[in-house]
Amino acid sequence: MRRNNRFRRLYSTCIRPPLKNQASIFLRNTDTHIVKGNIAITNHMRNGECERALHVFNSMDSRTPVSWNAMISGYLLNGNFCLARRMFDEMPERDLFSWNLMINGYVQYRNLFAARTLFEEMPKRDIVSWNTMLSGYARKGYVDEARELFDRMPNKNSISWNGLLAAYVQNGRIEEAWKLFEMKEEWELESWNCLMGGFVKKKRIVEARDLFDKMPERDVVSWNTMISGYAQNGDLSEAQRLFDETPRRDVFTWTSMVSGYVQNGMLHEARRVFDEMPEKNAVSWNSMIAGYVQCKNMDLAREFFEAMPCQNVGSWNAMITGYVQTGDIAHARSLFDRMTHHDCISWSAMIAGYAQTGHSEEALLLFVEMKRNGEMLNKSIVTCVLSTCADIGILELGKQVHGHLLKAGYETGTYVGNALVAMYCKCGSIDEANGVFGSLVEKDLVSWNTMITGYARHGFGEEALEVFESLTNAGARPDDVTMVGVLAACSHNGLVDRGRKYFYAMYPDYGIVPNARHYTCMIDLLGRAGQLDEAANLVKNIPFEPDPATWGAMLGASRIHGNTKLGEKAAEILFEREPDNSGMYILLSNLYAAAGRWDDVHMMRLKMRDKGVKKVPGYSWVEVQNKIHAFSAGDSSHPDKDRIYAFLEEMDLRIKQEGYVSSTKVVLHDVDEEEKEHTLKYHSEKLAVAFAILTIPPSIPIRIMKNLRVCQDCHTAIKHISKLVGRLIILRDPNRFHHFKEGSCSCGDYW
Repeated sequence: MRRNNRFRRLYSTCIRPPLKNQASIFLRNTDTHIVKGNIAITNHMRNGECERALHVFNSMDSRTPVSWNAMISGYLLNGNFCLARRMFDEMPERDLFSWNLMINGYVQYRNLFAARTLFEEMPKRDIVSWNTMLSGYARKGYVDEARELFDRMPNKNSISWNGLLAAYVQNGRIEEAWKLFEMKEEWELESWNCLMGGFVKKKRIVEARDLFDKMPERDVVSWNTMISGYAQNGDLSEAQRLFDETPRRDVFTWTSMVSGYVQNGMLHEARRVFDEMPEKNAVSWNSMIAGYVQCKNMDLAREFFEAMPCQNVGSWNAMITGYVQTGDIAHARSLFDRMTHHDCISWSAMIAGYAQTGHSEEALLLFVEMKRNGEMLNKSIVTCVLSTCADIGILELGKQVHGHLLKAGYETGTYVGNALVAMYCKCGSIDEANGVFGSLVEKDLVSWNTMITGYARHGFGEEALEVFESLTNAGARPDDVTMVGVLAACSHNGLVDRGRKYFYAMYPDYGIVPNARHYTCMIDLLGRAGQLDEAANLVKNIPFEPDPATWGAMLGASRIHGNTKLGEKAAEILFEREPDNSGMYILLSNLYAAAGRWDDVHMMRLKMRDKGVKKVPGYSWVEVQNKIHAFSAGDSSHPDKDRIYAFLEEMDLRIKQEGYVSSTKVVLHDVDEEEKEHTLKYHSEKLAVAFAILTIPPSIPIRIMKNLRVCQDCHTAIKHISKLVGRLIILRDPNRFHHFKEGSCSCGDYW
């Protein structure tokens, strides 16, 4: 619409009647039929009747450049650029206006290369030619090209100067704008306001005020710019003083004060000014709503929202965001459903709200609905959806989002690129993650950290350390997150010596002081490797109070190596720190069960009951044809349960023939071995694997997600199953990934 308005103005100049002192000459030298034809063309084009205009044009016995220009202008006005260019090419004789018209067409359609080519071909140029080209560069942000053209101009007018000044200001090049401003003494008021606004935007209030004080004249925009500048920078007393001094106030003057008080948390003052306003607009109301939303007073925000006479999409979005931030997702969705029009912010707020409150499925369903409605993707929505796909392991939808980005021609910058790398890593597709990582033109530290952590969680320690070496070779400086990934990679692969080396080099080489997460990784590394004494000594020497994660690593290591005494000590501390963490009770119970101490297992069960601690139920899920199938242990609710159980019975017989022996020691009940084996046979991960083998084509890797750590028996069984069925099975638990293939696991049984 804006582009058509520009053409409409240009078009009116093309068919404007001659000046009075030229009228007699015009009439004498112009055939009446030509004049009538030109007027008919003009009227048809104004009404969007291009075919009729062309019919008139073709029926004219003779034509002037005005006739051709009227057709070109009309086509541009109606969005038919190709026809305009064809008409221009067919002109037997072009005048200066024809060239300017076509150059302006290219500029409006954002083809500056073609515009400049045509500009250089012009046999003659006037000030309009130069200004048209200059404004095209300025609007696209090509400030250096605009300046080069400006310097070449044989003559400049106020449009030339103002255009370049605005280009500098709009692109944040305030120093160059100031130098340009000093090159000329007389500037229009609009230019003073533009430069002053540039200083305000850069928070350079002293320079802005200096300009304000030197202005030969001021209008309401000048006053509003300074008032809003002081308000946005927290100087409300000076903003109020100028507000009191201004000779004329409009609704923007009042709103600047309201917004300033709101931004600085002074809601009582904002409300006072708001109530005094002689007239209010949507921005005024939205500022007050935003203020109450920021302080989480949703009752008052709702009161203003309901009283607002001119609700717009910004008002609705502010309310939805407020409810999302306070966790009231039901109210947020209610408002969302009442909206007559959603913009990208509405969709983004609602999708993010669902994702942040754990409603992952609702977030993804809303995203699918958004795409069906034809809404364009933006960075916020893309990263939110990719993050949600990563959290629950929905690879196919994540791939579809990636495909949308590629089809839409989006550049994969670091922001979206990092989200894609993380999604592929967390969904178990490490090769595709590495592919996206390698395609990033620019990598920031988040890019490197995501890839290192991804390889570490997948058990590919050597690859993680190679990426780390590439990071340092590229001149990037690791941070504390990088080193957590590096130490985790060493821990998951038993690289004890290299882990020690990196840990003790953190401060000398990179100035990174080890924090709790680094110590936890190191203790986990030593503990898994059986070096419990060194791990215990490291805990004693931590220069701060060890956190629960650190003691959890000690308890886990004690369970692996059957050190009951050390495990009990770690558990005792954990029960004090995290009395409601069921996982710690289960770990100690596993330790007792492995040692055959069933009375202690029973005691732990009673302790959990007395303290009201409930074990988190384990479940596994798999994505098949864009649908999630979830399973719990012994689950009989799935529609394909008969096929699944029959398949598992067959697999159980076959893997036993291959040497599989049930790890009955992980069953925390003192029952006979046969009952323990029966319990293990139908764990959630086995059910998910069985269903996946039955439904997912052999060429596609199987990806299973589990909310708890995979049990030892399931780990052993899935290794055997992967060999028997010849499938790659990737299982993600909260700690890491396991890639089962041909009877072995990527963790090397080191987990």
